[in-house]
Amino acid sequence: MPGSQHKMPVWLPVVILLVAMASIQSGASLAKSLFPLVGAPGVTALRLALGTLILIAVFKPWRLRFARNQRLPLLCYGLSLGAMNYLFYLAIQTIPLGIAVALEFTGPLAVALFSSRRPVDFVWVVLAVLGLWFLLPLGQDVAHVDLTGALLALGAGACWAIYILSGQRAGAEHGPATVAMGSLIAAIIFVPLGALQAGDALWHWSVLPLGLAIAILSTALPYSLEMIALTRLPTRTFGTLMSMEPALAAISGIIFLGETLTLTQTLALGAIIAASMGSTLTLRKEPEIKRVKIKK
Repeated sequence: MPGSQHKMPVWLPVVILLVAMASIQSGASLAKSLFPLVGAPGVTALRLALGTLILIAVFKPWRLRFARNQRLPLLCYGLSLGAMNYLFYLAIQTIPLGIAVALEFTGPLAVALFSSRRPVDFVWVVLAVLGLWFLLPLGQDVAHVDLTGALLALGAGACWAIYILSGQRAGAEHGPATVAMGSLIAAIIFVPLGALQAGDALWHWSVLPLGLAIAILSTALPYSLEMIALTRLPTRTFGTLMSMEPALAAISGIIFLGETLTLTQTLALGAIIAASMGSTLTLRKEPEIKRVKIKK
């Protein structure tokens, strides 16, 4: 029946998104354990190369047709996806996984805050700034976080913001199949770059099974699931659920990597999560009123 695709129950894309987040953080922990063998650029190359092959086999992107006005968003989507992976892996070489994801999450948080102008948003801005202040090594090196790693995580966050905005436009018609094209664009740039930096270690057969697991957990599965959720959930619901990701990353780092956070770092991470959840919970109320007035 017409419009039946839009009648999907809310709980299904919610579950899909939770599975995607758990998958990507498990994949990040596995990726970090592989750094001593091939380095962060090498893991990026493995993840994108193998993940792209899986996505192409599943979705056959050569059958897709993108309108002229979708091509630039698709290009931005692919480039931001690759840069986000590359910068994030460089970041977690020197900072804990939970802190890296919290800093990276400032990208989606900025998207949410710039979408709304309500006075209550000032509260979320203050919470986010407080969280950043205590996570970034400013002043007296409050949280003992490596500055380069922190800046790389923030750069990954900027790419994540572009990924969200361009993904909504590029994937509006094709859904998860868009991820295959985006991943192919990312792979064309970042697989040769990562392979060049990793050197001969990348070509050992013993690395391939781990690389395949990382590709499935961190790329093929979560990005496909995220695209389904991104195109079916309201912005508020999507953003609120995604706010849990830094906490999931911290738990994953503790369980799989033996990482620990100080009390200050934990509170700072909590402030960023609270800012993200608060901003998305209050995001859509005012715009929805405006749309009603415009349409009359």
